[in-house]
Amino acid sequence: MLIFDAHLDLAWNAIDWNRDLFLPLHDLRRREQGMPGKGRGRGTVTFPEMRKGEVGIGIATLLARLANFTTTPSIQPLNHMPAAYAHAHGQLAYYKVLTQMGVLRLLRTRADLDAHLEAWNHDASKTPLGFILSMEGADPILSPAQVEYWWNEGLRIIGPAHYGVSPYAHGTGTEGGLLPPGPDLLREMERVGMILDVTHLSDQCFDEALDLFRGPVLASHHNCRALVPHQRQLTDDQIRRLIERKAVIGAALDAWMLYPGWIRGETSPEVVGLEAVVDHIDHVCQLAGNARHAAIGSDLDGGFGTEQTPRDLDSIADLQRLAGLLRRRGYSDDDVQGIFHGNWIRFFREAWS
Repeated sequence: MLIFDAHLDLAWNAIDWNRDLFLPLHDLRRREQGMPGKGRGRGTVTFPEMRKGEVGIGIATLLARLANFTTTPSIQPLNHMPAAYAHAHGQLAYYKVLTQMGVLRLLRTRADLDAHLEAWNHDASKTPLGFILSMEGADPILSPAQVEYWWNEGLRIIGPAHYGVSPYAHGTGTEGGLLPPGPDLLREMERVGMILDVTHLSDQCFDEALDLFRGPVLASHHNCRALVPHQRQLTDDQIRRLIERKAVIGAALDAWMLYPGWIRGETSPEVVGLEAVVDHIDHVCQLAGNARHAAIGSDLDGGFGTEQTPRDLDSIADLQRLAGLLRRRGYSDDDVQGIFHGNWIRFFREAWS
């Protein structure tokens, strides 16, 4: 079954981690054996694995953070916004050259999306992997007036913050609201048609952003605070508010977001399985009263590998296992198709209408 994965840091892995995503997964792992650093030799995402798992469409990121804002050690810290701007362009160039090579297909419009789906359904083996371009943390945007420039470059989604604080908003692990340029950023996003990703926004920023921004809203890779308490997760009230805005919420597979009390670097992945992902998907569906707002946003290889994924996932191809788990919970084939791809496709068709 076709999978739409709403959060993959492909260019960040290729450039910042210097990973050759064309390699078979186990060749990539062998190449990284003995390298220092979390996740090395334990990656889960390459282009062959995406094809094996029928991950034929997704959201791919630009990720460049300022040193005085980010709290994530795996991200290269940059000392000023022009450097973040330039770094993001390096990642953008990666997507552009792979598009020219026919490996990827950039989706900018509803017509692009429909054409990609038609080609994939006709012959997936000869169809590039489709992607929608997103920016995780708005540090590369030099001013709100530059939003239109990024739109013209193909960017369609912006998450104003990441871990820590961005120039525009408070993010994961912080308390506070939008910073002075934040409202203007959101107004420019709404004006050009950019989609807001609320993932990583602090609680105050979440409320302020949804009060101000009237365009399409999504949560690309977010789980439920009721199941695993942490500010990184969505509260039930936040989920209900997103449902009211016709948003879709992608379930993430980072194990610390799936298992209460997880300690990075210490807890074994054996304690949690893919059933926990279904728990979070089901929680969203129960709050919504239907299965139209839950989906997948794996965040696989988002700075971690199999040392921090469910025990029954070895690669991104194992996302297909979720279908059987969902059916055993009573979800219909239509529901499963919606969670696997249909809900994201409907969301973008409406957002780009």
